[in-house]
Amino acid sequence: MDFNAIIKRVIAIVTKPNDEWQVIKNEKMTVVDMYTKYAIILAAIPAIAGLIGNMLVGRSFMGITIRVPFANSFMWAIFTYLLSLGGVFLMGLIIDFLAPNFGAEKDMESSLKVALFSYTAAWVAGVFYIIPSLSVLAMIGGFYSLYLLFTGIKIVKAPPAEKAVGYFITIIIVQIVVYFLIGFLVAKISFGGATAFM
Repeated sequence: MDFNAIIKRVIAIVTKPNDEWQVIKNEKMTVVDMYTKYAIILAAIPAIAGLIGNMLVGRSFMGITIRVPFANSFMWAIFTYLLSLGGVFLMGLIIDFLAPNFGAEKDMESSLKVALFSYTAAWVAGVFYIIPSLSVLAMIGGFYSLYLLFTGIKIVKAPPAEKAVGYFITIIIVQIVVYFLIGFLVAKISFGGATAFM
């Protein structure tokens, strides 16, 4: 696994998204390539950071620090990781399914590229979960990932200009539903519904 290539891509897509989406658009990649050479590494960042943060650092409230037991923290990390990877694939399917409705070409490879690489900022910002009180900063990465999604849709899926915003908004609505379903499932399984740890 080429960590230098991963770091280079992360920096490029975060700092020069328009240029990097053009590169990504023209690269030939399989689903296996996208996952084994990129996603499985980056998706581990929030899972591992959250495991450490919940178990060792804990959350403080009114002078009381609560640390989540190892079994619950570990389960949270595993499910967060697996469902994050699965959620990206599901988003790729949704992007591809919606494509013809917005004048874009139905092509699973390009749709998965948009879903997967747009998550980059959210995955990297997941490092803030290591200090639970700073986990709200991970939201910044999430918002930037929305921008990456929009630019990815325009460049990689290339719908007509007048349909790009509608395509993006429809995907976002579905993505919000998927995110909350994943968050609910992870919290329910790991903490018995204690969504405060999400």
